[in-house]
Amino acid sequence: MRGPSLLQGLCILLSLSGVMIQKANCTCPPCPQNAVCVDGTNCTCNSGYTSQSGKKFFTYPLEICQDITSSSTTKGNKELQRVVENFESLLTNTTLWESGEEREVASKATSILQTMESNVLETALNAPDQEIQKLQNNTVAVETRVVTDNCSKERNIINLNAQMNSLDIHCNDIIQGNLQGPSAVVFISYSSLGNIINATFFVGINKEDQVYLNSQVVSAAIGPKRNTSLSRPVILSFQHVKMKPLSKKVFCVFWNSTGEDSHWSRDGCFLVQVNESHTTCRCTHLSSFAVLMAFTSQEKDPALAVITYVGLSLSLLCLLLAALTFLLCKAIQNTSTSLHLQLSICLFLAHLLFLTAIDRTENEVLCAIIAGALHYLYLASFTWMLLEGLHLFLTARNLTVVNYSSVSRFMKWLMFPVGYGVPAVIVAISAASRPRLYGTHEHCWLELKQGFIWGFLGPVCVIICVNLVFFLLVLWLLKKKFSSLNSEVSTIQNTRMLTLKAAALVLILGCTWCLGILQVGPAQRVMGYLFTIINSLQGVFIFLVYCLLSQQVRKWFGNIMKPKSESETYTLSSRFGPDSKHSADK
Repeated sequence: MRGPSLLQGLCILLSLSGVMIQKANCTCPPCPQNAVCVDGTNCTCNSGYTSQSGKKFFTYPLEICQDITSSSTTKGNKELQRVVENFESLLTNTTLWESGEEREVASKATSILQTMESNVLETALNAPDQEIQKLQNNTVAVETRVVTDNCSKERNIINLNAQMNSLDIHCNDIIQGNLQGPSAVVFISYSSLGNIINATFFVGINKEDQVYLNSQVVSAAIGPKRNTSLSRPVILSFQHVKMKPLSKKVFCVFWNSTGEDSHWSRDGCFLVQVNESHTTCRCTHLSSFAVLMAFTSQEKDPALAVITYVGLSLSLLCLLLAALTFLLCKAIQNTSTSLHLQLSICLFLAHLLFLTAIDRTENEVLCAIIAGALHYLYLASFTWMLLEGLHLFLTARNLTVVNYSSVSRFMKWLMFPVGYGVPAVIVAISAASRPRLYGTHEHCWLELKQGFIWGFLGPVCVIICVNLVFFLLVLWLLKKKFSSLNSEVSTIQNTRMLTLKAAALVLILGCTWCLGILQVGPAQRVMGYLFTIINSLQGVFIFLVYCLLSQQVRKWFGNIMKPKSESETYTLSSRFGPDSKHSADK
């Protein structure tokens, strides 16, 4: 029984030493698992398996036959591991980051990010039979996805995850227009890269704001063609580093390396949603991304906030009462009343939107829409104020005519196209030229930088100057007419009323905004209080001047408020009393 065992052992020893001896009495060498004997002398791996040495025929009894898919996976993971290790060595090289200025650090970070993306993409494309690869350690998390079927598996959106961050991208954007051969998308999350390219590289923030990075830096890329446009935006979800952030200012940013200086930028990235643990962004391009949050260190005066809210609330009530008065009081309805009505409506909507939505900066798109609406409504208010000044001037020039038809027809033809059309043209031009400057980090209003605020201040200054000219002309015309007339009582009353309205018009919507422009230097605090108080009470002034000071309106109010007379009460009671039916039957 020992003979065959000795012969078999001899065959094994000879095969281990690389000597091939064929003997008639030497049986087939032992083959490893997933392999079969061939010709009684060699082994070969079964179909679907390959030898670890790469040889098709072998006699080495300790050879391993690997599954082809498993072999590819091991090879791909080893290459991915090598790429990650190279990145870690660069990231932990303190001398690389401590030396040099901020610009040099940004340039190095850009180079490393681009190299990392390219190497991971190459690794994924070199293993097309492995659809998904994942790798995670303390520094980097990577997920790759290869598409070889032209998105034919009924999948439209592909989701990738890395370190509690995620990417949603449309499959058609990965294959890049039915590109021949495999395509891939990679999603990389860096744990500590944010410590190097931190919030100091964000150029789109005010100096008084404190900004911090509240997510990991992530990268997304597709290949083999890198610089391709997306058919639709990608959706990125970031887990917050600091949970339950107190800041309401959230910025979706990408690492912009197209210019001379690399930095964080918001171009093409928009905030979708934010909660205590995650922020969701929508971006129109691929790059490296992050979430920045900011809180302002600028102290806000609580007294100004109280004055603003109380004053605007009171103004809203007065503007509503004024609009109802202009609509319902038949005795005062004319062209002048129509101008007052449109002015009141525009100011009411502007103040209401300001009061409820000026601080809605969480959603960038919504904030831009609110800023555009405020721009339009306040410009429309000033335009109607300009028409008020023009009508007042024409009325003063024709003071002896009560309802002169030529002026009335002219104003009716002019006022609506000018009152609502001119502001629409200005806002349309501003929005078309620089739409990104609608909405700031603090408020949903026009951006102060790049002179964009002059899209509002410019027309306002022109209107104030023109109305000031109208006011001076009205005073001159009234003085001239007053001296030429025989001091009739009605003429004196009309003169006084026109003068009061002219002065109120310039004060209400003119001087108040001049105070706002003058909020600079040592008088800034005083001007701020004056501007806030007067501007927030515009509705009160309008109701006082155009309604309560009008004798016709006071009489109309009196008729509404006075109790029914005894005769009216008796008539109503007799008409609708208990015997009314009996009387009617008679």
